[in-house]
Amino acid sequence: MPKHSLTGRRALVTGASSGIGRALAIELARSGVDLVLFARRADRLQEVAAEVARLGRRAICIAGDVTDSSARQRAIDASRTEFGGLDILINNAGIAAHGRFADADPKRLRPIFEVNFFAPVEFIRAAIPILREGNEPLVVNIGSILGDRGVPHKTEYSASKFALHGFSESIRPELARLGIGVMLVAPGPTESEHFEVLLEDQGLPWPEPRRLPAEQVARRIVKEMEGSRDEIVVGFQSRLWLLLNRAFPRLVDRILARYG
Repeated sequence: MPKHSLTGRRALVTGASSGIGRALAIELARSGVDLVLFARRADRLQEVAAEVARLGRRAICIAGDVTDSSARQRAIDASRTEFGGLDILINNAGIAAHGRFADADPKRLRPIFEVNFFAPVEFIRAAIPILREGNEPLVVNIGSILGDRGVPHKTEYSASKFALHGFSESIRPELARLGIGVMLVAPGPTESEHFEVLLEDQGLPWPEPRRLPAEQVARRIVKEMEGSRDEIVVGFQSRLWLLLNRAFPRLVDRILARYG
């Protein structure tokens, strides 16, 4: 598999203030990438930017809501103005909720889809012109193993990630004609603030899963970005779970039925 150096390339990372996004920004800086950091919390972005600077790379902070089209355009414009273009777009921002669908506040569905699906789709649409001018341009969509196998109590989140996975597969051949690659990442449970900022939390009925450090997830993603993979699942347990689901879907159905 050919290697593609990341040194000197320019990346825009959403959800860059914490978790996988923060870890990705720092790991990319170690690989020689200049960064546009996008998230809602300006103070946290400045902390990440300072770490990027300590690693010898440049970082621009754009504080805004990923669902805001004007904020997305500001980030794209900043990349052109400050770096002369954009090579990599990483759609990482995401939100979730826990609890049975039948008991859920109906208002929790649309925000999850706005952040997890519509925002990355529209970010890609807006970024296509600048990416076409980039150096080995690449879109990286951070999905989830729940985009391959949905689970109860995370119905809206699972559905939004299924949508993102389907879109990534569908758009890949279209963007390939323009010279833009599309990589889909499916992490398992990861140490982040994801579980602390839920839209609604009715609890989960199963034992707490082992969570991978965000830094470990980021290292794997960056490694595979250099290797031109179209899709990766991060974490041994995650790969095992999806393999089990593929081989014995009815068994997985019975397992999950215990928690319905």
